[in-house]
Amino acid sequence: MYEFVEASACADKYRKGACEKCGAMTHDAKSCLERPRKLGAKWRSKSIAPDEKIETFELDYGGKRVRWNEYDTASYARVIERYEAKDEARRKFLKERQLKKLEEQKNNQNGEDSDVKENEDALKVDEAKVDESKHMDFAKVEKRVRTTGGGSTGTVRNLCIREDTAKYLLNLDVNSAHYDPKTRSMHEDPHPDMDVNVKFCAGDNQNGVSGQALEFKQLNMHAWEAFQKGNDVHMQAAPSQAELLYKNFEVNKEKLKSQVKETIMEKYGNAATDDALPAELLLGQSEREVEYDRTGRIIKGQEMALPKSKYEEDVFINSHTSAWGSWWKDHQWGYKCCKHFIRNSYCTSTAGIEAAEVRADLMKANIAQKEVAEEVPAMTEEKQLATWGTDIPEDLVLDQEKLALSLKKEDERKREEGRER
Repeated sequence: MYEFVEASACADKYRKGACEKCGAMTHDAKSCLERPRKLGAKWRSKSIAPDEKIETFELDYGGKRVRWNEYDTASYARVIERYEAKDEARRKFLKERQLKKLEEQKNNQNGEDSDVKENEDALKVDEAKVDESKHMDFAKVEKRVRTTGGGSTGTVRNLCIREDTAKYLLNLDVNSAHYDPKTRSMHEDPHPDMDVNVKFCAGDNQNGVSGQALEFKQLNMHAWEAFQKGNDVHMQAAPSQAELLYKNFEVNKEKLKSQVKETIMEKYGNAATDDALPAELLLGQSEREVEYDRTGRIIKGQEMALPKSKYEEDVFINSHTSAWGSWWKDHQWGYKCCKHFIRNSYCTSTAGIEAAEVRADLMKANIAQKEVAEEVPAMTEEKQLATWGTDIPEDLVLDQEKLALSLKKEDERKREEGRER
């Protein structure tokens, strides 16, 4: 623990620049904490206060943020003394209670001596039990519980026992989950690759996604969604109302699921049941009798009606003799009669098929010709041009138009020079 302020020797008279009230050099009159005087030390030069010794520290980035900075280790001795006094008072109280029970038992002796001896043995103070009783307070932790309406001091039971392995001893690898000794928390999983059924501790983050914590998150999400949809719901302002609305929502949701399931089962049946399906549905048979003659005409009974769909069947348009979708090629549907892929086109019968084949052959020939032309580049005649300072090659080719233009400009330049002279 640091001593930031330490008194030094007092001065005999007022010094220039000191506090006008008390005379100390370490602060001014505005920051003075002494009782106001009728006449300050500046005018009386008496009762001058000593100068404070202000201790300063130059700490690095980690030193400023160390958790136990300015902690006095000697103050822990008071904690030990408090617990020892509590244990001594507990032992004294237990002994007095046992002695009181023994005195009452002796005064009310009505039984045999053997019974008295047994009772005396039972009432004797067990020092081992008394020593173990001092550990009871360690299972009860007085802490400040955080609530939405403010903190309130309450008692929180510690469910850990001595036989349980501490969380920081589960995995001694330096790069494993971080353990915070002050809050006694380990958020990450110390054994992420271990089997879930064998794992003892999965980290503190697991507590937030399971049990009542998960239900509380779902309740908050339901309140937010209900508020966004126009309902006057607020989880912090009216938690009971939000919880009641969430319960009603869950009940209505289950009812709706059951209704949908029942309607589907009524319409399509349930294949998971053991009820045998009727033979009419399995084999399409019935007791209805229909009699035909040799030509296939009905003599007796009624012919079974074919099922009709909502689409028109056996209706051909634009002189087609097949329906749309009877032909499939190159990921396209078309007509089988003319092999056209345009739905509203007119049927061209076999002539259209032959024209399509000729068109396909011509397209393939054009593609092949183009590929051959790209593979063999055209031969171009290379011309060697003369540059300044180089020898004129024998196969030099000059552009006649540019040559005539250059000679004409050179003649004009010479004429102008002659005129100037």
